[in-house]
Amino acid sequence: MTSLARRILPWAVLGVVAAASAAPVEAQEARRRWERMCQIRAEKFDLVLPQAMHDNDLDMWIVVMREGHLDPMWEALGRGYVGDWAFYVFTDRGDRVERAALGVSGYMLEECEVYDLFGSADSLADFVAERDPQRIGVNMAESIGGADGLSHTAYGRLRATLGPTYADRLVSAERFVSDFRSTRTAAEIATFAEAGELSREIAERAFSNEVITPGVTTLEDVAWWMWDRLLERGLDSSFDMPSVYVTGPEGVVATSSDRIIQRGDLLMVDWGVGFLDFYTDMKRIAYVLRDGETEAPAGLRHAFARALAVRDVMKASIKPAPTAQQALDDTWAAIEAAGFNRVEFNQPSPDLETTDVVIGPHSVGNWGHGLGPSLAFFNPTRLTYELRPGTLISVELFAFTSNPDWGGAKVRIPLEDDAVVTERGVEWLYPVNRRILLIK
Repeated sequence: MTSLARRILPWAVLGVVAAASAAPVEAQEARRRWERMCQIRAEKFDLVLPQAMHDNDLDMWIVVMREGHLDPMWEALGRGYVGDWAFYVFTDRGDRVERAALGVSGYMLEECEVYDLFGSADSLADFVAERDPQRIGVNMAESIGGADGLSHTAYGRLRATLGPTYADRLVSAERFVSDFRSTRTAAEIATFAEAGELSREIAERAFSNEVITPGVTTLEDVAWWMWDRLLERGLDSSFDMPSVYVTGPEGVVATSSDRIIQRGDLLMVDWGVGFLDFYTDMKRIAYVLRDGETEAPAGLRHAFARALAVRDVMKASIKPAPTAQQALDDTWAAIEAAGFNRVEFNQPSPDLETTDVVIGPHSVGNWGHGLGPSLAFFNPTRLTYELRPGTLISVELFAFTSNPDWGGAKVRIPLEDDAVVTERGVEWLYPVNRRILLIK
């Protein structure tokens, strides 16, 4: 290199760096996601919140938080920096619901522009007295964890702050929170559908030769690979380790362990993805081909077809109803009329000629097991809630069918995918499970 070149090169490099730094900043994924959340929040506050407050006879809703103890509604309400005590206060003013953030601050909360006013946490007592609400909803709940964010200490603090007159007007907002969360806007349904597509894609890639080498890969290898995809793509999950398991004649053999995947294994995965405060719940099934095989054995294919038939009945039967219990009763009546046998969870009958069925269609959306009306036996309170159009549900079932290759033992086929309830019935939000995936 010549002396002149050595003198020119540093300036050339600096010019490239300067040019690069002067280039416009590309749109950030973080900002795009924040903008989508703001749109959802604005529409929820404008369109859903007033009706939910009226339906539950609430004049005011107060959500209490403090640093290190955020309510489950923090994300939905706009996040914000909470220092000591903070109060998100919503007041029915007749024509609209007024939104106030007292003791809360921060760029994301303020720039979203869905709150009418910001103030000090110390102003809460005067703020409430000026509005004189008769019924004040707070997040205390017997059945729904996502509506039970008010701690014992926070409850005491709130009562002391409000004074006896308004403290005696505090009521549980459990049903209100369920209505507010589960009544969906178009933007919410679109976002949840995107979360479903992400979870489906990752699950189906996990059950392929991209990830699994028979005789080498373990169940936990697959589960960790799935978690890595969440980290890689800025996603989350409301569940723990993905449940990657092997099913045999005696039931589940192993789950997300160091058990090595072998040829002839029947694999299942149960998991969900978190994206923009929406959480999915789904299952997929795969068979590891033995040498010389090109498809799953006939017994497994027959069992899978029977499970699909049950799902078809469920899809045709679940419709809006005055209560989720009524929708569940109608669904069971249709399943039994189609010739399937109702059993308790994981208790198949000895009758080898029938397919036994367990169903658990449950609320989904802002948690893997959501807050809204549910047709699942494990959500008794929400069985009493109205099943409205726009409700997101996970259509979940287990079908037990005799498998000749297992000496007649029944193989449990689980199916689960997420859908929205409409006036027309159940409508899928992404391509659902229609086949046993094959691993070569």
